[in-house]
Amino acid sequence: MSTTNNLDATSDTARILWINPLYTDAYNRTMSDSFRQIVRPGTEVDVVSLDGEGPSHVEYNAFEALMLPQLLRTVRWAEEEGYDATVIGCFYDPALRAAREITDRMVVVGPAHSALSIAGSLGERFSILVGRKKWIPEMAENVHRCGASERLASWRVLEMGVDDFQQDPALTEDRIMTEARKAVEQDGADVIILGCTAEFGFFRTVQEELGVPVIDATVAPLKHAEQLVDSVRRFGWTHSKRLGYDGPTAQERERFFPALEPKHMVSMTALPV
Repeated sequence: MSTTNNLDATSDTARILWINPLYTDAYNRTMSDSFRQIVRPGTEVDVVSLDGEGPSHVEYNAFEALMLPQLLRTVRWAEEEGYDATVIGCFYDPALRAAREITDRMVVVGPAHSALSIAGSLGERFSILVGRKKWIPEMAENVHRCGASERLASWRVLEMGVDDFQQDPALTEDRIMTEARKAVEQDGADVIILGCTAEFGFFRTVQEELGVPVIDATVAPLKHAEQLVDSVRRFGWTHSKRLGYDGPTAQERERFFPALEPKHMVSMTALPV
């Protein structure tokens, strides 16, 4: 691991692959359009989803297991194609450790880890707004792994599935606003985390109304990825291979996780069709 001799020398460009670990491209275009408002000039984001027949969400662990092989093969493709970072676009952070094991140069981030890292810098106690109670156990494991359990004020449940969030934006915003207000006024939270990437597009209104940071699960990992790309280039700070992110040999990666080019891609820099 080496660093550049000139710590001020860093490129303004970055290529990020956002992977929706879903067997639907329903969110690709809308997310891509929203990302134009998020990333800095010079950052390119391609949004992809999985190919074939499968679930449109990963609310269940069983569904999560179905998509893991294709997800990891897509991560391998991204590194071979020269992307600087990949975002695994689900708040469960599925296969985040595995993805970091099978990459060397490329940064890999997940929404939960990114949002929790940012929340810890912005306030004392945070609440996470989830769609269903079912999601809480697995997400609570991520909170524990990040060492943030003691700062968790509450889980607030919106009683909505992943596929519901973008169907009726007014209803979604109302439910987010209601539960976020309860989290602040009743649970003592001073930061709100929207606990699903499908909850994108609502954080500004809620934040302005409540006067506390509201962390969007798409904004957090994209900005985190940009920061880590800079850290790699300027200081050589990347995923350590000393312990948990040590991975298979190059031959094993090629054998068991051959690169798989995604078929459903939308480029943030492309004009809408």
